[in-house]
Amino acid sequence: MSGTAAYYVGDRTFSIEAVEAPSTGGDQVTIDVAYTGICGTDLHAYLGHMDQRIGLHRVIGHEMSGVVAAIGANVDNAKVGDRVVVRPLDHCGTCPACQAGHAHICHHLKFLGLDTDGAFQSQWTVPAHTIHHLPDSLSLKEAALIEPLAVACHDVSRAELKDGEDVLVIGGGPIGMLIAMVARQRGGKVIVSEVNDFRLDMARKLGMTAINPTETDVVAAVDEATRGNGADVVLEVSGTQAGADLMTEVVATRGRIVMVAIHAERRQVDLFRFFWREIEMLGARVYEPADYDAAISLLADGAVDAPAIITDVRPLGDIGDAFADLTGNPRSMKTLLKIVDVDG
Repeated sequence: MSGTAAYYVGDRTFSIEAVEAPSTGGDQVTIDVAYTGICGTDLHAYLGHMDQRIGLHRVIGHEMSGVVAAIGANVDNAKVGDRVVVRPLDHCGTCPACQAGHAHICHHLKFLGLDTDGAFQSQWTVPAHTIHHLPDSLSLKEAALIEPLAVACHDVSRAELKDGEDVLVIGGGPIGMLIAMVARQRGGKVIVSEVNDFRLDMARKLGMTAINPTETDVVAAVDEATRGNGADVVLEVSGTQAGADLMTEVVATRGRIVMVAIHAERRQVDLFRFFWREIEMLGARVYEPADYDAAISLLADGAVDAPAIITDVRPLGDIGDAFADLTGNPRSMKTLLKIVDVDG
């Protein structure tokens, strides 16, 4: 049986190609891919920022859902027909991070869909240890949001957010909006700082306080909302110098800053402020298995309205236009590509 795959071939271009059905190794599962979301990392690849890492004939994509089509001889955690998502991390198991129980930041981590071919194809073969099962109540369309929602769960967990604390999310893109939802669900009083009017409106429709820093003094607004205390937790999701400036200005004494965004260049950071207010800054990278489990539960229970960020669903054949639109459409948030019609 043959299938279809969308290969990134450089210069903001994808090649739609027929491919043979993949073989399934002893410790692997092969999945019929239902939906795959386009994430910020995929956009970096599309824009050519990762050519040295991924090459010029790579199937990218990792925010997915699907149905198990085949299992290897050694697999005992899945059967054909299971509805699953993939946690796209393959660790070495022997490095210091793995030995310390932090396999998600393995020193030799392979990110599936970048370091290997990914989910913009009709069938995807992955290590069996990467799959998580879905409850029957959750549609495969919604389940394609579990990977980015797991990112948000991990980020909020790193913040050690306590019920009733004041939270500022800097950047209201897809990850920032999901972080805001998770933080609120976990008891945070959330403010979102964002410059895009469409995203500001979305945040407000979701019941968030949202501020445009080009129109309003965010520090003054947070001080007013917190009675001069500042934000107990700040999550920097914008990836900008302005975000790096704001995070130290607005955080409370002994507050926590979580660095979520991947900053492509070195930023200036006000280290005096760290000394003066005894601020903590925490890195947050991808997710752990527990974050996936938490994301599945939140989505299945309707505890967060993650599907609200889906602004477009397109067929795999439209992948080039979908990526082009995401780079220039201020009203886009999360685009899903429908790969194979297997369910939901």
